[in-house]
Amino acid sequence: MKYGTTSPGSRSEGLIYKQECFDIVGAAIQVHRTLSPGFSEPIYQESLEIELAHRKIPNVPHQRMSILYRDQELESYFKPDFVCYNKIIVEIKALKNLSNLEISQTLNYLKISNFRLGILINFGSYGKLEWKRIVL
Repeated sequence: MKYGTTSPGSRSEGLIYKQECFDIVGAAIQVHRTLSPGFSEPIYQESLEIELAHRKIPNVPHQRMSILYRDQELESYFKPDFVCYNKIIVEIKALKNLSNLEISQTLNYLKISNFRLGILINFGSYGKLEWKRIVL
C-alpha cells in the first residue's frame, strides 16, 4: 500500500483536502502560539477543540471507531484525537520530536477508518509547530 507524508514547504499541487488541512493546521498554529510548548497533550486537545469550534471546523473529538478483523467487529476500538469534516483523522502529540511510531499510529488509524488523510500535529517541539500530512 502506497502512502506518503508531506511537511510544510512541500509542493502542494493536487493535495487532497487542501483547504480543510490548511484550516485545521491554522487552528493548531493558533493554539501553539497561544500556549507555547510545555503542556501535556490533554491541554492541547481541549484547546484545539475550542479553537476548531471557534473557527466552525466540523470535528468530533475521540470518536469511537470500530476495528474489523475477518468481517467481525473487535471489542477493541480506537479513538483518534479528532475526526474533522467527517473525513480527516487528526492526531495530536506533545513530544520533543515525532518519530516513526507516531506516523505508524496515524497510518493505522487511516487504514482502519478507510480515510485518506491524517494530520499528525506535535505541540511539544520548540520553535514552529511540527505537523505532517499523512496520505493513504
